[in-house]
Amino acid sequence: MADNLPTEFDVVIIGTGLPESILAAACSRSGQRVLHVDSRSYYGGNWASFSFSGLLSWLKEYQQNSDTKEETAAAWEDLVHETEEAIALCKKDETIQHTEVFCYTSQNAEDSVYEIGALQKNASSVASSTLTKPLHSAELPEERHSHITSNEMPAKYTPKSDSKISLEETDVEESLEKEKYCGDKTCVHPVSDGDKVENKPTVEDNMNQPKRSVITYPQMVKESRGFNIDLVSKLLYSQGSLIDLLIKSNVSRYAEFKNVTRILAFREGKVEQVPCSRADVFNSKELTMVEKRMLMKFLTFCVDYEQHPDEYQDFQQCLFSEYLKTKKLTPNLQHFILHSIAMTSDSSCTTLDGLKATKNFLQCLGRFGNTPFLFPLYGQGEIPQCFCRMCAVFGGIYCLRHKIQCLVVDKESGRCKAVIDHFGQRINANYFIVEDSYLSKETCSTVQYKQISRAVLITDQSILKADSDQQISILIVPPVEPGACSVRVTELCSSTMTCMKGTYLVHLSCESSKTAREDLESVVKKLFTPLAETEVDKEELRKPRLLWALYFNMRDSSGVSRSSYCGLPCNVYVCSGPDSGLGSEHAVKLAETVFREIFPSEEFCPPPPNPEDIIFDGDDKQPDAPGTSTVTMAKPLYPRETMIPP
Repeated sequence: MADNLPTEFDVVIIGTGLPESILAAACSRSGQRVLHVDSRSYYGGNWASFSFSGLLSWLKEYQQNSDTKEETAAAWEDLVHETEEAIALCKKDETIQHTEVFCYTSQNAEDSVYEIGALQKNASSVASSTLTKPLHSAELPEERHSHITSNEMPAKYTPKSDSKISLEETDVEESLEKEKYCGDKTCVHPVSDGDKVENKPTVEDNMNQPKRSVITYPQMVKESRGFNIDLVSKLLYSQGSLIDLLIKSNVSRYAEFKNVTRILAFREGKVEQVPCSRADVFNSKELTMVEKRMLMKFLTFCVDYEQHPDEYQDFQQCLFSEYLKTKKLTPNLQHFILHSIAMTSDSSCTTLDGLKATKNFLQCLGRFGNTPFLFPLYGQGEIPQCFCRMCAVFGGIYCLRHKIQCLVVDKESGRCKAVIDHFGQRINANYFIVEDSYLSKETCSTVQYKQISRAVLITDQSILKADSDQQISILIVPPVEPGACSVRVTELCSSTMTCMKGTYLVHLSCESSKTAREDLESVVKKLFTPLAETEVDKEELRKPRLLWALYFNMRDSSGVSRSSYCGLPCNVYVCSGPDSGLGSEHAVKLAETVFREIFPSEEFCPPPPNPEDIIFDGDDKQPDAPGTSTVTMAKPLYPRETMIPP
């Protein structure tokens, strides 16, 4: 695309996260001239999804972002008139902190399959010659060292018959060292003496153990496009506002979804499947017949609890966990309802909130499957791109790697008149929508942000084995300490197109109290065994092995009100980044609220028109036939193919 853009728009949107992308689609759909820009080289911002190599490049970009000076840009002071003032935007993205990466699997391309005990023959050579030096460029495909530099997101991964990796069920210990990437340096930590090979059982002691394939680090890099790793972990409620918006606007035609197959619970150190539907309840082997009747009775009450206020009005201010105790439910049922159905916390959820969450869960059952949740194929990053595609179809213009230096504000009216980009071009508009991360420290000086602790894991098997290895599961791990937050675990299989065949992609999320690793590592240790620390006792053999892990903290600006920002003009609107909730209801509500403030008389993302009824501005218009209606669209300013995101 040419460097010089048109200078007049109705709406300029900075950032391509989910709320901004929904707003772009809604504005373009209503006939507004939309310019949608992002300083990043990819769509989605903190809602994006990456291939494995793309994620490594993203980590490297954040490292360079904090270590290097901002590149020089065209001077913009001369473009601001005497009757105007400028509000500078942030030059660096500071929404991600405390990134830590651990590689537990072998970095030797020749290490692919082992048997238990076989490591004794060359374990020391693996430790000394493989992990103490970086991978040479000749050992990996070129993609390992590349960055995302094009306007297009990486192509979707299409499995090939010759690239499938078959994994068998067994146990193995792989490398004796783990690599830690922390900020701007890489450290190698040898294992303790207690983990040395000579303390492990001999090969003869393990002859009865079956083989188990090992995915190596070079294999993960080679199959990089088999991964689509989300920065934010979310699911779609089947009766939620995002699903309704996707269907109403027909944006759903740009995406595909899979139903989450299992709701899991973690109790007494074990992972169990939670019965959701009536059939699941009565087929469950975890519940007694009495518990099944008690559970069905309580869930039936929750569906229309508003009709029976006498059942809960005396407990409205009590905790939901205390209310459940009064219903004479067994501890087993209380745990299922609190953590796996209502998905709430023991210490903060009131009775009304718990009943509302339970009802919402039950109402979402059965629309698309036996659980209330859907997951988009290729990751959550597809959803913002779908709305961007809709905006482009209706005439919106997109520019990635396009930095906006400042907002230009008229001193007399107090309204924002224009933006100035890094080329020094002044672009005028009536309304401006900015993602929170682009605002400067001065603008956000009084803002108090929350944080989200995130972990992304690559493992070799599911946390709960089943007849099918293609399971999509969600698990809530309750806190050990009172007052702490529950940890949400989402496990994705290869059929979601988010991880290579033979692996599972696991997302962990919770509200931050410390760094992500400090918040989440205890849960990781409960559910998984790092490959470099694999034990041979029966308990550890049942756990999936951890191959690779990433920890980071992400800013949560969802609770920040507009009045908290300093000096924002009245026609500048702020969109927040991802929140800590399971669904995306907050993003949809925010987008609709902002749209109705700007265009109160326009419908928010109406159904698409019949293509035969579309008339472009400037075309020869024919009189409408009686009883018919037409839709007028802005004439595209660039050839169509330059506007449609991939």
